Amino acid sequence: MKIVTQVKLLPTPDQASALEYTLRTVNDAANWVSSVAYERGVPCEYELRKHTYAELKARGLGAQAAQHTIKRVRDAYTTLKANIRAGNLSRPGGKRRTKAESKPIAFRPEAAQPFDDRCLSWQYDARTVSIWTTAGRLKDVRFAYSPDALEILRENRRGESDLIRRDGAFYLIATCDVPEKPLNENPAGFLGVDLGIVNIAATSDGTRHAGRGLNRRRKRQADLCRKLQAKGTKSAKRLLKKRARKEARHAADVNHRISKSIVTTAERTSRGIALEDLIGIRERVRLRKDRRTSVHSWSFHQLGQYIAYKAKRAGVPLVYVDPAYTSRQCSVCGHIDRKNRPNQAEFACRACGVMMHADHNSSRNIAARGAAAWTAGRQSCVPEPA
Repeated sequence: MKIVTQVKLLPTPDQASALEYTLRTVNDAANWVSSVAYERGVPCEYELRKHTYAELKARGLGAQAAQHTIKRVRDAYTTLKANIRAGNLSRPGGKRRTKAESKPIAFRPEAAQPFDDRCLSWQYDARTVSIWTTAGRLKDVRFAYSPDALEILRENRRGESDLIRRDGAFYLIATCDVPEKPLNENPAGFLGVDLGIVNIAATSDGTRHAGRGLNRRRKRQADLCRKLQAKGTKSAKRLLKKRARKEARHAADVNHRISKSIVTTAERTSRGIALEDLIGIRERVRLRKDRRTSVHSWSFHQLGQYIAYKAKRAGVPLVYVDPAYTSRQCSVCGHIDRKNRPNQAEFACRACGVMMHADHNSSRNIAARGAAAWTAGRQSCVPEPA
C-alpha cells in the first residue's frame, strides 16, 4: 500500500533562499503554462509540451522540472474536469462552477513541486538530500527525521517526492510503497468501535477515548475566531488562517493516536474491527442550533480513514455495519427501545434490566453485527458435491 512520509528540511540561509526562489519560479511557470492551456482549450500533455517546453527551458527550468511542471498543470485540469463531471462544483451555470471555468487554474507561489530521482537524491546515512534548484544542485541539505520515518524512507520510498513551503519551513513529502501483512481470514471475533463526540471512540472491550480535551480546545478556538472575525484586520485574518491549520493538525494527531491504539489492540488479539457506516449522517440528522458546530466539526471520517489504512497495513479485517438502533438496542437481550437511553451516558434495558455505559453497549452491538457481516460475506469452505 502507498503511504506518504513527511520530513522537515533544515537548510542554511543560502540554501533556503535558493529553495524559495525555485518554488516561486516553477509556480510562476506553472501559471504561465496554465494560461496557455486555457487559451488552447486544454490540449493533451504531449500537445501542451510542444507549446511550452522551450519557453520553460528559457526561464531557467531544467528538463525534468519543465516536464513535471507541464504534467502538473495538465493533471490539475484533469482533476477540475472530474470534479465538474461529478457535480462537486454546483450545477451548470452555478456560481462556483462559473468561477472555476471562467479563468485559468492558478498555483500559489509556495505550492508543491514534484521531484523525481533525477532531481532529488537521498543520503540516509548522512541525513541529507541533494536537490535541483534554479541556482544549481544543492548538496548536503539536512533534514529532521524520526527513527520510524527514516526506516520507512530507507526501505520503501518509491517514485516522486514533493517539495513544499509551509509557515516559512520547507518539507519533503515522499511516497512510500509499504508492504501489507496477509489478511487474517479467520479472526477470533471483532472489536466494535462506536464513534462519537463526547467520547471520540469507544470499543467493545470497554476502552473509551474521551473527547473532552479536544472539544474544549475547539471551543477556545471558536471563541478566538469570533473575536478575530469581528476585528477584521489583515493581521487578524492571517492569524485566523494560522489557527485553523494548527487546530487541524492537533485533531489529526489525536485521531492518529486513537486509530493506532484500536488497530494495535485488534492485531494483538487476532480480531477484526467493526465500524459504523456513517456516510451522510450530517445530512440525515436534525440538530438544534447550539449543536451544529460540534457535529459539523466532528472528524469521524478522518478517524475512520486512519483506522482503515492502519488495519490494511496490519492485515486486520475491517467491516462496516448499519448504525441503525445500535444505541437503543440491548447488547445482552436484543430489546430495542428509545427509553433504554435515559441520558447520553447511561444505558438501562427496559426488558432485562442490564445497565452499562451507553457507548460500551453500542460498541458491543457493532461488534456483534461486524461478526455477522464477516461470516455472511466469507466464501464457503464446504467442499463442492461430487
